[in-house]
Amino acid sequence: MNLAFYKLIEESTAHRLNREFIRDYILQNPEKLQFLIEIALNEKDKIHIKACWSLELIFEIKLELILPFLDDFLAKIAYYKNDSANRPISKICMFLSKSKTIQLSESQETKIIETCFDWLIQDKKVATKVYSMRTLFLFGKKHPWINEELKTILSQDYFKHSAAYQAAAKDILRKLK
Repeated sequence: MNLAFYKLIEESTAHRLNREFIRDYILQNPEKLQFLIEIALNEKDKIHIKACWSLELIFEIKLELILPFLDDFLAKIAYYKNDSANRPISKICMFLSKSKTIQLSESQETKIIETCFDWLIQDKKVATKVYSMRTLFLFGKKHPWINEELKTILSQDYFKHSAAYQAAAKDILRKLK
């Protein structure tokens, strides 16, 4: 592990400019991405959340950078416990579901779909649930069985959640009709 780089992540904050600095640093030094991924995938590392925040911004711009790490990433997504890590991880899953250039294998899609359904029914923060429902909606275009499951969950849970959840669920339910 590169200690100077680790310290850079450790000293970073949730502020957007700070996360953008890390993003830009990685985009200019792509060989450092491996270190960032290692930190993000190590849930026992106290700064893994900060690494996840930066990964979201990196993959929003250059999703193809995830390819060498995709299987390791997908093997870990279901194990994140912290809501501050779940949100960016769920957003990366949404990026993957939207991608026209990255072709996921059937098992990779299954891993994302199962995890998103789990996040949707578990006690997670609204942002994670919203990214999950959007991801599932996108995969539902390829796998129609998802749509019925998604409709059922969103309809049953609609009134149990916040206005933000309800707005996103209403949008997805409207698209599913």
